[in-house]
Amino acid sequence: MLQKLRDKSSGWIVTVILGLLMIPFLFVIDNSYLGGVGAQNVAKVSTPPGWWRSAPSWWPMSFLWNHHEISSDDFRTRFEQARMEAREQQGEEFDPRLFEATENKLAVLDQMIDEQVVRLAAEDARIVVGDAAVREYIANIPAFQRDGKFDPEQYRLVLAQSMPPRTPAMFDQVVRTSLQQSIIPVALAQSGFATKGESERLLKLLGETRDVEFAILPAQPADTAEVDEAQVKQWYDTHARDFMAPESLAIEYVDLDAAAMPAPPAADEATLRRRYEDEKARFVAPEERLASHILITAGSDPAAQKAAEAKAAKLADEARQPGADFAALARANSEDPGSKATGGDLGWVEPGMMVKPFEEALFAMQPGEIRGPVKTEYGYHVLQLREAKGGEGRPFEQVRDQLASEQAQADAERAYSELSGRLVDLVYKNPTALEPAAREVQLPVQTLGPFTRATASGIAANPAVLRAAFSDALKEDGTVSDPIELGPNHAVMIRVTAHTPEQAIPLAEARDKVIAAVRTQRAEEAALKAADALLAKLEAGTALADLAKSDGLQLSPMPGLPRSVPMPSAAANAAVFSAAPPAEGKPSYGKVALDDGRYALFAVTKVVPGDLAEVPEPQRAMLQQQLSQIDGAAAAKAFVDGMRKRVKVQVQESQL
Repeated sequence: MLQKLRDKSSGWIVTVILGLLMIPFLFVIDNSYLGGVGAQNVAKVSTPPGWWRSAPSWWPMSFLWNHHEISSDDFRTRFEQARMEAREQQGEEFDPRLFEATENKLAVLDQMIDEQVVRLAAEDARIVVGDAAVREYIANIPAFQRDGKFDPEQYRLVLAQSMPPRTPAMFDQVVRTSLQQSIIPVALAQSGFATKGESERLLKLLGETRDVEFAILPAQPADTAEVDEAQVKQWYDTHARDFMAPESLAIEYVDLDAAAMPAPPAADEATLRRRYEDEKARFVAPEERLASHILITAGSDPAAQKAAEAKAAKLADEARQPGADFAALARANSEDPGSKATGGDLGWVEPGMMVKPFEEALFAMQPGEIRGPVKTEYGYHVLQLREAKGGEGRPFEQVRDQLASEQAQADAERAYSELSGRLVDLVYKNPTALEPAAREVQLPVQTLGPFTRATASGIAANPAVLRAAFSDALKEDGTVSDPIELGPNHAVMIRVTAHTPEQAIPLAEARDKVIAAVRTQRAEEAALKAADALLAKLEAGTALADLAKSDGLQLSPMPGLPRSVPMPSAAANAAVFSAAPPAEGKPSYGKVALDDGRYALFAVTKVVPGDLAEVPEPQRAMLQQQLSQIDGAAAAKAFVDGMRKRVKVQVQESQL
């Protein structure tokens, strides 16, 4: 029987059957095995192996490709970093709902994809970052340093407090990866260069001046011609967005302001004395020591250290002798360049100013005492304590008023906190009504609106209030907001009572505006037509001065007009310097619209390049360096763009 089963389970038919049975199982395997994006990832970047650039990407050949995936956790971490940066930059204008837009998420993801593209390129180029480079980079990060030196304890502490927390091994890998993927772009950026001729050509353009004459055309008379109904209807239909009534709403709110609350009763004597006893340390003047020292430096060699210690001990003995001049000993022997000339004087020293062994010894001394040698990382010290002060506490009577003021403020803050907490609790019981909760805590309900985003006033003018009022949650659900802070111990809770979406203004109401818009456009077209007609005369050979005289135009010559001067307007300056230089004594003509709606004709009669002799050499060098940096940055970007075309990128937007 077994032999029959064995015979029937072999052969090509069984192979086909087993293959068909395996197909369903392939679809429950993580897609990343088949070339797709893994279930816990948002994107996958793949590139063919270096030894087979034309390798197909279909499965199972995709196993030969090199892959890097961007996990959902990594994306969320990076997106939170971008969110914090945006919040810091925008301040109160930051809108968390708006920031959650898909385009923002894709922009962050696109940057992460570029990083993986560069990382794959580095791996393909066999770029490896050694341990020494990682250690050197980490040691130079200021956050991991104390007194300008790398501190392992500080390193571990900062990593433990970071978001997300990391171990040193994890951070080492982050640094190694970052260095690996930055080597090629940084090298390309540093390879950028600009020739002396390029920088000189740019300097001549930047310093260029032009002799130009402007002829200002008069303003067109107001258009009073009839606008028929067909024109009104056509304009209204084709400019529908210009005739929309903006979204508006009305709110009711409760104002929680500690400054408007009744002052709390004054604290009694027992309360103030209890506060004094609890916080007595605050009223103790900091201890200070007037100190001098002699420093004998010691190298790493044990013999040198022993010799330095012996010398310091000898100087300490000499300083203790009756009539010894410590300042003279310091000037003659101290190796501290900062205090040697002043006889070792360190001035008044407070706790925390000196390294720990030095501080411990100094604050254990009595005035007039000599102590040493005291070993620190700088060498061996001989200390002299000349005077001590501080450490005395101020009596209760001297600080009573301060304690009373602080207690009153604390009581007011406590009352505010209790009131706001009670109001919030009441609102949570009935989140769609504000009036019952306000009545319970004896606060008035005030109303405001209707208003739009542009016409908001009062508390609605506050960006946080305006953002909350127009949020979908408050508009659609009619719920009461969480407390919105307006300032210290000042908040409001609001509820939208009426909401009118953005809507088209009926033609009957917008008719006057439509007619005005049609007439404005006709006046603009007439002004442009008049300018084009006069410009055609100039290009036909009429001189600008003659044209100005015959047509009564206002002529304004501007000899030596610099490129950087926005005269008579920024647009006019740009038009003048965009015009072709005059050829064979024939002016170069053009026109430009001015800010007031009028047009100006201009004639460029002379172009004078910038004089390189007037540009200081440091400025030339700086410009050439900037051009080199621009060229390098462009090369790095071109490299990444080129690599993006060679790799396969798959994005799972549902995971964003």
